[in-house]
Amino acid sequence: ATKVPFRLNQNQALLTFEDEEVAQRLTKMSKHCVNLNNGTANVTVKPFELDMGFQFELYVTVSGKKINVSEIPELPIPKDWMRDKLELNFYKTEQAPGGGDIENVAYNKESGTAVITFLKAGASNNFVGWTKYPFCAEGRLFKLSVSPNFDFHLRKFRAYSRVSKKTILLKGIPEVEEDEETVQDMIEIHFQKPSNGGGEIDKIKFISRGAAYVCFEE
Repeated sequence: ATKVPFRLNQNQALLTFEDEEVAQRLTKMSKHCVNLNNGTANVTVKPFELDMGFQFELYVTVSGKKINVSEIPELPIPKDWMRDKLELNFYKTEQAPGGGDIENVAYNKESGTAVITFLKAGASNNFVGWTKYPFCAEGRLFKLSVSPNFDFHLRKFRAYSRVSKKTILLKGIPEVEEDEETVQDMIEIHFQKPSNGGGEIDKIKFISRGAAYVCFEE
């Protein structure tokens, strides 16, 4: 089971029943009159909602037009010159096949990386297997790291909040003179009785002062 932390505020209680039908029935009844030592208290039953989450489908495809280049050496030449050299180098070299006409070179001097975009779809396939690609500049031969560029697409994105089937949240419990454990026992007695729509309780936690985080198992 997954443990989910939940903030339980003052004068609230969490009750987990063995039978989910009991929790559903009590939630539909909503208002309950609970007997306490000094009288009765009208409390409200709320569905126990876990934190909101998100569901989506992630599709990853290898770009047919782009490649990632890294380990570009830092040379004493202007940034535009380096961009031009990269474009010429990846168009075609004597040492290795290129990708043909280039649409764009996004060069980052600080990180020594670039993204090369070719005009022709499928051009990036020419670099499959080339983990190190030759690069000639300033009379020297360097080896650049080449890797595929990935396209990410999110589909069927939606937010949701889960409602527990067996746990309910009690609100509106009044402040009384009895200690926390005594009040918790009285709440448990009330919601265990079938005549009150209740049933066997697996776990219960009542907070009379302040707030506390409790771990709820879903």
